[in-house]
Amino acid sequence: MPIKVYKKNDAGRRGMSTVDRSALTKDRPESRLTTSLNKQAGRNNRGIVTCRHRGGGEKRRYRIIDFKQIEKAGIPGRIESLQYDPNRSAWIALVTYVDGDKRYHLAAHGLAVGDKIITGEKTKIKPGNRCQIQHIPASFEIFNVELKPGKGGQMARSAGSRAKVVSTDGDTYAQIQLPSSEIRLVPKTCYATIGVAANIDHSNISLGKAGRVRRMGRRPQVRGKVMNPCDHPHGGGEARNSIGMKAPKTPWGALALGVKTRNKKKYSKELILKRRKPGRFSRRTK
Repeated sequence: MPIKVYKKNDAGRRGMSTVDRSALTKDRPESRLTTSLNKQAGRNNRGIVTCRHRGGGEKRRYRIIDFKQIEKAGIPGRIESLQYDPNRSAWIALVTYVDGDKRYHLAAHGLAVGDKIITGEKTKIKPGNRCQIQHIPASFEIFNVELKPGKGGQMARSAGSRAKVVSTDGDTYAQIQLPSSEIRLVPKTCYATIGVAANIDHSNISLGKAGRVRRMGRRPQVRGKVMNPCDHPHGGGEARNSIGMKAPKTPWGALALGVKTRNKKKYSKELILKRRKPGRFSRRTK
C-alpha cells in the first residue's frame, strides 16, 4: 500500500506520513471476536513500574487472532474483509469458512476480499495458505511461523515480516532464515503461512509529532545526563557536560554497554545454526 503524505500546514504535519488504508474494507471489528483490553501502564500485579515510558493511549478492543488455524484444517475459507488492528502492525483478515464459522487471521500481502485460503498438512503453495514447513519448497517466504508443533505462530508476525525456508533435508528439523538473518532449526511438522505479512510499508511511515506517540501509549523518554545525580548515575554537572564515567550505566547503576546480558541457561540457542551477529556460533549439525 502506498505512503500517504500530508500538506505542510503546520509543524506537526510537516514530517507526518501514514499508510494508505483505502484497501481496508471494514472499520468496525467483529464483536464476537473481540474482548476487553485493560491497560497496565507498564506496572506489574503489585502496581510497581516494571517497564518505564508506558501509559495513556487510546482505548482499544483486543481482536482474537487465530494463530494456529489447525482447528479448521481442510476446511476452505473466504476472505470477507481486511481490517486494521490497533494491537499489531500487520493487517488482519476476517475469514468465513464454509461451515459458517468466522476467524481472524494475520493477512498476507496481496490478499483481497473474496480470495480463498485453506489450512492443511499439505496445501497449494500460494499466499495465505498455511501448511507444514516440510511441504514448503526451499527459498519460499513464510510468516507466522510456529516454534513448537501445535502452539501457534510465534515468529515473523509483524507488518512486512517474512522468514525463508532454507532447507528441509533433515530428518526432524528444517532450516529457517529469520528476518534478522539468523538461521534456526524448526521442527518440520510446525505450521507456517505462505507469503509476507501484510502492510509492508509500515516501516516507511513517519509519526511526525509527539502527539501521535502519546496516543500509542508511549510516554516521553528523558536522557540520564540531564537528570539530577539522585535520579540517574549520569546526572549532575553543569550544562552539556559528559556523563563523567568511563562506561555508561543504567538508572540502577549496572553497566549498560559491553557486558553480556544473555542467560547461559537459554536452551533455545541449541537450535540456532547461524547467529545474527557475525563471529558468534552455536552447535553444528551433523
